[in-house]
Amino acid sequence: MDVSFLQNNIALVAAAVVSGGLLLWPLVSRRSSSEVDTLVAVQLINYKDALVLDVREASEYEAGHLPNSRHIPADKLEQRMQELEKFKKRPILLIHRSGVTSSGKTSKLLRDHGFPHVHNLAGGIDTWRQANLPIVKK
Repeated sequence: MDVSFLQNNIALVAAAVVSGGLLLWPLVSRRSSSEVDTLVAVQLINYKDALVLDVREASEYEAGHLPNSRHIPADKLEQRMQELEKFKKRPILLIHRSGVTSSGKTSKLLRDHGFPHVHNLAGGIDTWRQANLPIVKK
């Protein structure tokens, strides 16, 4: 490749490198924080015996949650981690309000405590409702 081309078009080359990086970013970032859609979530629940962990506030949980879900608000998770020890080998499906607020932080906390299979429901409870999947109220 001609070096003078690179020198004369450094802005163009930089733009190409940056845009390529931006295109690859979603692929790289999803590996650290596994997001799943409702179809994969249902498969995790039905075929992999996933623990559904709802980390929303109590009032949000009581307004409607997935059947058989366990409720531990995100801000109480570290103090209540011992309640989840028996589920370490199972996949965990995290349910948030919109799926993005603190999902990365919550996933990281669980992984740091030895839970290797943590998944966030993309779009959170809102996506679940939009798909007309079962919701239970207390």
